[in-house]
Amino acid sequence: MSGLHSISTDEVPAGERLAWWGDRIWGLIGRLHSDAYGDPMFTGRIEHGDVGYMTVCRLQVSRHRVVRTPTLIRHSDRPFLKVVAQLKGHACFEQHGRQVWLAPGDWSVYDTTEAYTVSNPDAVEQLVLLLPKDQLMDPRVSLPEVMVRRFPGSVGVARLAYEMMNGVFHELPQLPPHAGVGVADALSRLLQLAMLEKAGKPTAVTQRELLRDRIKQYVQAHLRDPELTIDRIAQALSCSKRSLHAVFEQEETTLADYIQTQRLQACRRDLLSHEFAGSSITEIALSWGYNSPRISAASSSSTSGRARASCAPRRGAEAPATPLGGQSKLRSWPCTCSRAGRQRSCRSLIDIRAAWTLTLSAATVSPRRLRIGTASVRRPSSSS
Repeated sequence: MSGLHSISTDEVPAGERLAWWGDRIWGLIGRLHSDAYGDPMFTGRIEHGDVGYMTVCRLQVSRHRVVRTPTLIRHSDRPFLKVVAQLKGHACFEQHGRQVWLAPGDWSVYDTTEAYTVSNPDAVEQLVLLLPKDQLMDPRVSLPEVMVRRFPGSVGVARLAYEMMNGVFHELPQLPPHAGVGVADALSRLLQLAMLEKAGKPTAVTQRELLRDRIKQYVQAHLRDPELTIDRIAQALSCSKRSLHAVFEQEETTLADYIQTQRLQACRRDLLSHEFAGSSITEIALSWGYNSPRISAASSSSTSGRARASCAPRRGAEAPATPLGGQSKLRSWPCTCSRAGRQRSCRSLIDIRAAWTLTLSAATVSPRRLRIGTASVRRPSSSS
């Protein structure tokens, strides 16, 4: 995740601002011709960041107009769609002979591979999403049919999409890197559903599925928080705990197990990453929301925990390996602790040990040493 970056005309001489702004916008969201209606005091500020395959921007700009011409399009090889959510002011979008005005709370979509004009006769604040066209394509609806349409962010799926766009931007600095694609997928799905709804096409999605996607998005965004609980999720999403549990009744796991699994997988990714080669398992565990080096006994002894980790807690100091013949066997994963107290400390980290055992099937990972507190554990070589 890139975090938020900003571009501002504040330090640019007034007479150079529009050209300077245009150059920066070209590199960020595509080639455009800009004019400020002759206003010599043009001002602009943009905050932007990437969420998976999606670029998210918030623009605060004085009155201006932008035009994308066929000539500019020919010099661009990026088949993207732009989604604009109006936060302040009013804007007019024109494409394919269609015109739509947006007020605060509205949003619309237009195609960067076709000519368009956006007029902002007053100062505006907008959220702009730039995403590949294929992320919103659906065989049930033609994209031109839903381009440059007004989606009111006050009702239906369009409202959920509007709220999520705002939420993604505000949470972007805190989103963990691994969550980017998942969050982008969830937002793309809501945008796609809103477009299907606008086109009058039936969708197979239910309100329960929409809530499930919102739950998973919230969990991914707050996975590092040790205070992430079902109570807190229910409060954040303005629903009851019973509703949360009901959503996961048709899943192969409970909400609590889903959170646990996501944390284990996150620990596994960090254990595989060279970036964290100097971190102990305890440090990695704490960074992913385990609120103590001594992981709760309930999570480490649960049936689901054993299933996710592919081994029972009492065998956590052993790692499964599969030889070339295909017959799996257990290889010892010795702990060098010399004192009983340290042995107990190692056993208390059994979930993270178990997550590490899942990496042993990755033949490209070289042996390396990891610390567990003051203990040292060595992953056995695949050739041993």
